[in-house]
Amino acid sequence: MSTPLQSIPLTALDGQPATLADHAGKVLLVVNVASKCGLTPQYEGLEKLYREQHDAGLEVLGFPANDFMGQEPGSEDEIRQFCSLTYDVTFPMFAKIAVTGDGTHPLYQALIDAQPAATGEGPLREKLAGLGLPTNPAPGILWNFEKFLVGRDGQVIARFAPDVTADDARLREAVERALA
Repeated sequence: MSTPLQSIPLTALDGQPATLADHAGKVLLVVNVASKCGLTPQYEGLEKLYREQHDAGLEVLGFPANDFMGQEPGSEDEIRQFCSLTYDVTFPMFAKIAVTGDGTHPLYQALIDAQPAATGEGPLREKLAGLGLPTNPAPGILWNFEKFLVGRDGQVIARFAPDVTADDARLREAVERALA
């Protein structure tokens, strides 16, 4: 059974066409990522979570986006090299997309519509505001490394603020419930 979310056309980092249906029956953690962000070290925790839970049915899916202060300026090849060499990322990565504004990718529009509120929302928004950085009003994507959890049935079951890391108990428990 395919959900509308699973049929949205995507492009893998290597340029091959893809959809979330390629991961049907798996639990998905969809993350908008960036190579030059203060949160970029989260790649390490995401890769660790992926390696620990992949055999149980978890896929971490990385979607590079250059929407926040130009923190993902590189080409797909540069992104692949950075992720591989710096963080030994082995989870699937996709071509750069927009997660905010008029050009928001249909996948992200569907994710936001399905789960408008993020667990852990608040602290990072306040920190960014304190630094004078513009932020998207909710329900828009706040920053790099926002995470959506999609169940085996293709339904969005949770959303986590960018500063909720892969080892945060709230995220871990939601992943374990989804895998159970």
